[in-house]
Amino acid sequence: MTARPKVGLLITCLADLFRPQVGFAAVKLLRQAGCDVEVPLQSCCGQPAYNAGDAKDAAALAKNVIGAFEPYEYAVVPSGSCAGMLRLHYPLLFKDDAAWRARANALADKTHELFSFLVNVRGMIAVDAECPGVAAYHDSCSSLRENGVTSEPRLLLASVRGLTVKDFHDTEVCCGFGGFFSLKYPEISARMADDKLADGTNTGAELIVGGDLGCLLHLAGRFLRRGGNVKVRHAAEVLAGMVDEPAIGETP
Repeated sequence: MTARPKVGLLITCLADLFRPQVGFAAVKLLRQAGCDVEVPLQSCCGQPAYNAGDAKDAAALAKNVIGAFEPYEYAVVPSGSCAGMLRLHYPLLFKDDAAWRARANALADKTHELFSFLVNVRGMIAVDAECPGVAAYHDSCSSLRENGVTSEPRLLLASVRGLTVKDFHDTEVCCGFGGFFSLKYPEISARMADDKLADGTNTGAELIVGGDLGCLLHLAGRFLRRGGNVKVRHAAEVLAGMVDEPAIGETP
């Protein structure tokens, strides 16, 4: 590892299209951790196609991403689901293609979810940020199960001045988004989100934070439909001290 590693940031489609602030926050945090950061020209990671059973198009998108991130020492992703796609599912896509499987494995080995990278690779234990209030941290299914990320965001959030971080009662329960699950089973998905939101508000939280924008957009959307006043943000925004902008779903 070099003194200032060259990091490629996978911005993710949801951040690019709906919440660019997450990308800016990730860049700020990575620079604070002593990294040189670039955002290479990139496509979707292919997860939607992969989850829909379209392996051909998923593989084509994966090849674009693999090529884009080969020049970097690390690939860092502010999303557990996209990080899991690169780390776990890319090698499976090319199980019958030795050359591309080797390249996929090389990318998988250097890919990290953002908070895991900051804490476990760069040794970051605190940030210089302030966010008065009470927050509940949501563990996304992909961050939790595919990347094993649990303590890292909590460690960093604990250093935010004025912020009290609480856990949901059921920390391992899905929010109901689940990619195509929310499209195929909207009523079940909405009920799961409502249960998650009730759990969060019961902790006394004024803010829900997490590391997967899909989950956060889903929860913020349910709050808006129900008239709730709890704010929703990506944890990177809080850690980077970027909380003056409207929360997810709020209008400027």
